[in-house]
Amino acid sequence: MLEAVTGLIGLLIGGAVCFPLGIRYRKNVSEKEISSAEEEGKRIVNEAIKSAESKKREALLEAKEEILKNRSEYEKEVKERRAELQRQENRLQQKEENIDRKTESMEKKEEALAQKHAQADKETEEIKSIKRGQMEMLERISGFTADQAKDYLIAQVENEVTHEVALKIKEVESRMKEESDARAREVVAQAIQRCAADSVAEMTVSVVPLPNDEMKGRIIGREGRNIRAIETLTGVDLIIDDTPEAITVSCFEPVRREIARLALEKLIADGRIHPTHIEEMVEKARREVDAVIKSEGERAVFETGVRNLHPELVKMLGRLHYRTSYGQNVLQHSIEVAHIAGMMASELGVDVQAAKRAGLLHDIGKSVDHEMEGTHVALGVEFARKYKEKEEIIHAIEAHHNDVEPRTIVACLVQAADAISAARPGARRENLENYIKRLEQLETITSSYPGVDKSFAIQAGREVRVMVKPEQVSEDEMVILARNLAKKIEEEMEYPGQIKVHVLRETKVVEYAK
Repeated sequence: MLEAVTGLIGLLIGGAVCFPLGIRYRKNVSEKEISSAEEEGKRIVNEAIKSAESKKREALLEAKEEILKNRSEYEKEVKERRAELQRQENRLQQKEENIDRKTESMEKKEEALAQKHAQADKETEEIKSIKRGQMEMLERISGFTADQAKDYLIAQVENEVTHEVALKIKEVESRMKEESDARAREVVAQAIQRCAADSVAEMTVSVVPLPNDEMKGRIIGREGRNIRAIETLTGVDLIIDDTPEAITVSCFEPVRREIARLALEKLIADGRIHPTHIEEMVEKARREVDAVIKSEGERAVFETGVRNLHPELVKMLGRLHYRTSYGQNVLQHSIEVAHIAGMMASELGVDVQAAKRAGLLHDIGKSVDHEMEGTHVALGVEFARKYKEKEEIIHAIEAHHNDVEPRTIVACLVQAADAISAARPGARRENLENYIKRLEQLETITSSYPGVDKSFAIQAGREVRVMVKPEQVSEDEMVILARNLAKKIEEEMEYPGQIKVHVLRETKVVEYAK
């Protein structure tokens, strides 16, 4: 027990001695760590200060270099501008010197010209004086005054000329009697030819101006691929001849010709001419022509004062802008008939609006008669009934060519107005209408065969271009198709000369990379 107490007391004494020693040791260690951390912190701060000063010096150097560079560029630009200004001043000074020299030269020329005028006036007076002296001398020698001499000479000349004129007249009459019949036939033939040429040139040909003759080669393209693409897509005939800076678009169908003309103008302005771009421009031209058709229909409705017309009938009226009847524009003819019928209805006290409406719509069937079966009267009645026109208007359309007996005053007025507009001197040319009908018949015949995609009459009806569907007509069948088309044309048509049947088969594949 005593030993245990003694041991416990020893432990307590040892703990009391060692505890202060441990505290002192930890304190020394902590002080060393704090001192080390302070020294490390001072070192980091010093390094940061040195790094900042170094970067500051570098930034100052870069800024100075940039300032020097900008200053040198500015000084260079200022020198160039001063040099340019000096050159311009020199040129202006030279021009002023040239103008001064020219002015001096002009003044000298004016002085010389004034002297020449004065000399000429002086010489003219001298000539007149000499002439008067000579006349006086002649009068003294001959014993006649000037007027008496004139009368005497005129009398002598009259006698001689009368005899010679009588002989000449007899000679001319004799020769003209011999040549009159042949000459008359020649004159009539030439007049007919000139009239026909003017009409066809005006109605079936458009001229597209070119910026230069080099553009002709680009329009033709490599091995003619561009011109073939244009002719195939539009159905026209492009005539490229020696005419400087111009190309001719020939087609009897005015809508196709207008589309081709617009597409060519766009291609020439754009400069990119290749088959893919040609397709895009032709499609764009088609959209523009459709817009013109719409605007022309709206113009006709506005000009005649017809209200509440169905939009489809307005579009059909616009298509008449590109249609002719015996050389007369059908849309203008329809507007004229509407005005004439309206004026007559006003005089008679009849419904003016009904007369104008019937007059404007009487030839509406002509906008689709080359696309659908039936006469333009029957087609006009069908569309007027389809778009809910009044029975009075439908009857006037049906009766304007006496297909049925006119039963109303409006129908009689439209019939009379149509005859007045058509009979106006120079309004119509029947030869051109027959020519266009023959070309339309040629296209109808060639389009009737199975496998034919499109057909276009070109070269004034001397050639027909037929595009076939490659999946339905093989190359061997093309030969048979061409022979059958030629035979059918010979059987069903009357035409001068011969018609070339040109069958085309083109395979085209389009794919898109996505």
